[in-house]
Amino acid sequence: MIRAVIIDDEPMARKTLAGMLKRYFPEQVEVVGEADGAKSGAIVIHKHHPDLVFLDIEMPDENGFRLFDYFHKIEFQVIFTTAYKNYAIEAIKVAALDYILKPINFIDLRDAIERFKTKENDKSPHQKIEELLHNIHPVEDRYGKIPIPTFDGYSLEKINHILYCEADQNYTRVYTLRGETLMVSRSLGFLEEQLPKDIFFRIHKSYLVNLNFVKTYSRKDGNHIVLENGTNLSIASRRNEAFLQVLTNRV
Repeated sequence: MIRAVIIDDEPMARKTLAGMLKRYFPEQVEVVGEADGAKSGAIVIHKHHPDLVFLDIEMPDENGFRLFDYFHKIEFQVIFTTAYKNYAIEAIKVAALDYILKPINFIDLRDAIERFKTKENDKSPHQKIEELLHNIHPVEDRYGKIPIPTFDGYSLEKINHILYCEADQNYTRVYTLRGETLMVSRSLGFLEEQLPKDIFFRIHKSYLVNLNFVKTYSRKDGNHIVLENGTNLSIASRRNEAFLQVLTNRV
């Protein structure tokens, strides 16, 4: 059984594709998760470890190619879905990756699944994605990493993999997109100086958050935010106004 995830910002598009897979390929494909964007899609993929991802290209916040910024290594196959036959399709073809034009029909979907089966034993989709991204994003934007000091040495972590940082006396806990927690042998203030200020904001003496992963903000029962992975964090009252200004300027 092929374990699949659907990433598309349009709810009806996700529903339609999931319905087609369930109707025509019930014994071949199981949809284990859905998401409406690159960040939320990365969280779903890290949670379910699918074999195949149906990935929309044109999405409002981050296009589909940004999904790969959240992974050290791509260990799943991808079928891109798009309504436009533009330059991106040529880049996908060059990298020997698959795509389906919207509106998706049965024949194209069937053929794409059959092609996936022939690639199922291919253990190196990462190389193909790297070739694709080489033609889509600047290299320096894709490989932004920070050396995080640990008790044993350093851990090189992609900036886009860091959800938030939490002070623990003179140390810091770094929570990553993969669900890992790194214990850092430095203070939260040290990391605040190292991480880009246009992405990270100190909402509390104990919390430094990646603004890219803020899902909701609420004033109910005190100011607080919820991150894409469901983590609830309080905002210090003296930092709330500045946080709101930064947050609204990003919209």
